[in-house]
Amino acid sequence: MHVTTSTLSLTVDDVDASRAFFCTHLGYRVAMADDGFASLTREDAAADIVLLRRGIEVLPPGQRDRRASGLILALTVTGLAAEEARLRAEGAPITMPLREEPWGERLFQLTDPNGIVVQLVEWNTPA
Repeated sequence: MHVTTSTLSLTVDDVDASRAFFCTHLGYRVAMADDGFASLTREDAAADIVLLRRGIEVLPPGQRDRRASGLILALTVTGLAAEEARLRAEGAPITMPLREEPWGERLFQLTDPNGIVVQLVEWNTPA
């Protein structure tokens, strides 16, 4: 098997709100969209994102009323402090401030209007 891309499919109440969040703050662009659906991508190695409106009939009946919850979309980035400063200046909803763990992980989190938690991470070699 050769994986050519990774996609995270998320069921949300408001596709437009999540689409705007990911495009405005995280550099995603719309690859395709329709009523209740948006496929987002970036030009780098980040995972693609598919947003589906809760209740949409393309999902099996047992999955239609679920919401994206209990997961963290973690993106490993460079220039983490600059990204946090940029996002703060934009008024992005940062829900966990920048911190550094003893094992060398630096991270902060922001949360989109549908409750999707995005964690931006940068790795440093611990002292």
